[in-house]
Amino acid sequence: MGMIHVAVLTYVRPLEEIDREMAAHAAWLDKGYADGTFIASGRRVPRNGGVILCRGDSVEAIRLLMREDPFQRLGLATLELIPFDASRAADALRELF
Repeated sequence: MGMIHVAVLTYVRPLEEIDREMAAHAAWLDKGYADGTFIASGRRVPRNGGVILCRGDSVEAIRLLMREDPFQRLGLATLELIPFDASRAADALRELF
């Protein structure tokens, strides 16, 4: 199927600081969607971070991309990157892989 990476962001600064950089973060996300790297993204519940589903061939490439996120560059969130090799998917998702 293909390599998927789950990027789990955890905020380490107050939400006021996060919100000030949200437009820049959204613009960065737009680039990832435009080039086909990002599959889905959104806020964690409760709002203590976010999750981005990425596709890519290497953990290193995704890690480099994640460093460009304003939340990472400004030290607003930590990152846990969880790669997994998707061996099965619902029919509606197969095209993504």
